[in-house]
Amino acid sequence: MNATARDIMELELAVSYGLPRTGLPSSPRFRGWVEAALRAAGRRKPSAVAIRLVDAEEGRQLNLQYRGKDYATNVLSFPAEFPPGVDLPPLGDLAISAPVVIREAAEQGKPVLDHWAHLTIHGTLHLLGFDHIDKDEAEEMEALETRILADLGIADPYLLRE
Repeated sequence: MNATARDIMELELAVSYGLPRTGLPSSPRFRGWVEAALRAAGRRKPSAVAIRLVDAEEGRQLNLQYRGKDYATNVLSFPAEFPPGVDLPPLGDLAISAPVVIREAAEQGKPVLDHWAHLTIHGTLHLLGFDHIDKDEAEEMEALETRILADLGIADPYLLRE
């Protein structure tokens, strides 16, 4: 059963650009991708997500600071943390490195907008608690991502893996 946009009680989305916006997706596109992930994951509570589009240097600095890895990665997820029993709307923040997304799309032969959609959905699912640390978790998360993307008319991004 497909949910509709009405099934989401409320989404507060903030998109900030740490680099020129030319050629980057608009806030309404990000809203659609985040909403698609929330619907598919069954999120019915009010939600708040902040997305920051970063350049390679800011992406590298964030990845180094929070993951100890000295390179820019495609998407970083920062789930909101509250004491047990407190369930407020903020889900968390996403930092997406625009140059990495664009480079990966070219390397993988994917339409760049499709790759933006995939990484936004992937990051949103992380905010909801999905992960891919072990094989079973990875299979569950990838299947959900693939289904969400298919509903948006986007090909399975994992078919291109080597």
